[in-house]
Amino acid sequence: MKNPDLFNHELASKAENLGRLPGEWLEKIYTEKWFKLFVPKDLGGLGCTLPEALKIEEKLAKLDGSLGWTVTLCTGAAWFVGFMEESLRNEIFPDTKLCLAGSGFVGGKANMVGDKYIISGSWAYASGALHATHLTANCEIFEEGNAVMDKKGEQVVKAFLLDRKDVEILDGWNYMGMIATGSHAFSCENLKVSLNRCFEILPEKAQLTDSVYQYPFMQFAEATLAANILGISLHMKELIEQSFWKRHGYREYDKKHLKYFRKLFSQQEEKLKEVRHEFYHQVNASWDELEKNGKIDSSRLKKISKVSRKLTQKCREINSRLYPFSGLEAAKTHTELNRVWRDFNTVSQHALLIFPF
Repeated sequence: MKNPDLFNHELASKAENLGRLPGEWLEKIYTEKWFKLFVPKDLGGLGCTLPEALKIEEKLAKLDGSLGWTVTLCTGAAWFVGFMEESLRNEIFPDTKLCLAGSGFVGGKANMVGDKYIISGSWAYASGALHATHLTANCEIFEEGNAVMDKKGEQVVKAFLLDRKDVEILDGWNYMGMIATGSHAFSCENLKVSLNRCFEILPEKAQLTDSVYQYPFMQFAEATLAANILGISLHMKELIEQSFWKRHGYREYDKKHLKYFRKLFSQQEEKLKEVRHEFYHQVNASWDELEKNGKIDSSRLKKISKVSRKLTQKCREINSRLYPFSGLEAAKTHTELNRVWRDFNTVSQHALLIFPF
């Protein structure tokens, strides 16, 4: 990762105080095109494969949890480029400072009247909302006031791309960690948008042919979130080790205590390496299968879901085992380790990855 010194404790603290990513980080993100990991190169993106993007997201999350998470969620929203109409893609994505934020909630209603959709609703947890140029929103679909139903008798839900100027950002992110993600809510009322602002996030609805847009959304989301949890955990492990030896420097532990810590730390480090290897092995195998066959077998998709949850659970266990050895210094709210601990214990609460199976 280039220029890691830019992502230091001082700027991370500044980001927390701002409640958003600082300008220094945003400029770096724009330069490196990190908000466009999955956007095709001809639209100004990096055109990454999923395995390539996960390694970047892990490294960014290791530098700072809010940084990695915001990039991951915003670049995930920009992944929707593969499902948008050509006219919309060409209108929106060449912007070098493009940033899409979005919410997974079905918080709105979109009524098609003539050649427009009229949208009203409120959506929560849009990471990066404060510097987004556009936001994505899921809506129940109506036509002339009548609910549109699918073949199963359930109401049709589609996604929309909204301009930042057309929505109101609602202050709704009041949690102990991931503060700089600025994961606020947003709303709009009777907003008229053109029909091409609507899209569906399904492999069969992809408008671009790149393999990444054929990767099922659920496993795509699980893997990208797990990579962030991994990165934050790697950061925390390093800080815990530093804190232990710093404490030892001014009040020495005896040989028995040192032996215990070294053995425990080595064991937990090995466990993290093993589960990280297993995670990337399954992701790489799924990608190879997609490239070769044009789709991923359901059994492989289940393995991706399972290993993403397993990775998260292992990180919880490892962090819990090691954290006490950081000493009381880690409980001071202004320290780097405390921030990373708060970030981990916020982000690991994500509903997709709570259960280990």
